[in-house]
Amino acid sequence: MPEAADEGRHTAADNPLWNESWYFDFAAPDGSLGGYVRLGLYPNLGVSWYWAYVVRAGAPLLIVRNHEAPLPAGDNLELRDEGLWAQLVCETPHEHWTVGLEAFAVALDDHRDALGHERGERVALGFDLEWEAEAPPYDYPGASRYEQACTVHGDVLIGTDTFQLQGWGERDHSWGGRDWWRFGWCWTSFHLSDGTAFHAMRPLVDGTSYQPGFVVPPGGGLLTIPGFDVDTVHDADGLPERAEMRIGADTFTVTIAGHAPVPLSAPDGRTGRLARALCRYEAADGRTGWGWTEWNQPAQSP
Repeated sequence: MPEAADEGRHTAADNPLWNESWYFDFAAPDGSLGGYVRLGLYPNLGVSWYWAYVVRAGAPLLIVRNHEAPLPAGDNLELRDEGLWAQLVCETPHEHWTVGLEAFAVALDDHRDALGHERGERVALGFDLEWEAEAPPYDYPGASRYEQACTVHGDVLIGTDTFQLQGWGERDHSWGGRDWWRFGWCWTSFHLSDGTAFHAMRPLVDGTSYQPGFVVPPGGGLLTIPGFDVDTVHDADGLPERAEMRIGADTFTVTIAGHAPVPLSAPDGRTGRLARALCRYEAADGRTGWGWTEWNQPAQSP
């Protein structure tokens, strides 16, 4: 199991693409509101990547994306840049984190513009959110990474409106080499209405047997999944449209409710995109839920 000290920052190796990242995602129980935050530190490149994306039913996609933010000073996780203040705070290791944001987001009527010019109306966006553990962290086999199912509560501020959230989510923390442009993968995290939480990941590489993940049954506990597979249907732009997932003995129909994709450019000129989306999940036994799925798409693949 990860130690309490692992929640903080780690010493970088020499790899130029050595990265340490903290992810936080959330979804309302009815799917009306969802979002995610990622802070990625690239000390050998001298920059931080910061993302904050919000999806709402019938509303524009809101994005804050800064791939040239300064590295946080000292051991804290606070960013200050033009039009951006963000902070991640570990209140209790493996139990409780808070996420704060005060920024100007761009509102996009067409999610495809998030991969293009990213021009839209400027909108104030703020987070005052808390992630509290539902189960112990799941330690990825053979990797310096762990994930944790959480409840999420607090306020999302959009313009002059405040949205109170009592929902679900997941957080993860990883450190090491991160070459987004090497191969694709599918990652998913969601909660069903009965309280069951699922997480699974697999590289989109033929013949892979690496399929980490967990299930948190209603009431708690942590069970390792025996396998994960996904069949995805893409639209004309190569973005996911729907999918069928098999997580252990459970099968799910996955419907995209809102796209929130991220363009990815490597220092050596390689390109790609992270096709992240708020999704609705329907199990074969009729249970439904909400969460997030991502498809990493290097330039050579949809």
